Amino acid sequence: MTTEMTMPRRGAGAGGVRLRTAIAAAFVLARLKPGRLRRVLAGCARGARPASYAETLEVLEAVVATSRRCASRYGCLPRSVAVALACRMSGVWPDWCAGVRSAPPFSPHAWLQAEGRTVGEQAEPADLRPLMVVTATAAAVAAGGGARNERGVGDDGDDGDDGSGSGFGFGSGSGQRA
Repeated sequence: MTTEMTMPRRGAGAGGVRLRTAIAAAFVLARLKPGRLRRVLAGCARGARPASYAETLEVLEAVVATSRRCASRYGCLPRSVAVALACRMSGVWPDWCAGVRSAPPFSPHAWLQAEGRTVGEQAEPADLRPLMVVTATAAAVAAGGGARNERGVGDDGDDGDDGSGSGFGFGSGSGQRA
């Protein structure tokens, strides 16, 4: 006698649709110039409450399980954007960071922080140097206008890109499927 066993489909259900939508949007947003991406993410973060480490880690694990490309070594930009967007769908926002690794191998990198800790990273926080950070904004700050939840490059109107892709050097235009 055999017992029929089936594995649940990853990304199934209403939460899975939201997750796949966030991943698809992340691949589109990852192609934006750095300054524009920062402004779009700052708009998304407006009015959200800060995400906890546990919430962010749970969403990160779901994104990595759903998208092989986000799970890859070169998927840090779309992965971090997808996690931030999926968290925002729950009303929270982790600190989204883009910068460089300050320890070998020196390379561009995007990551998330929550409660002052990096989420899902093997690198120590001291090994990562953020150049752009988008944080959650309190409702009072959002109502008052201004861009107090963002800092980084691209504030002079020049996005610092030659128009050839994301400008971060993360390899987001590699032609792989999500």
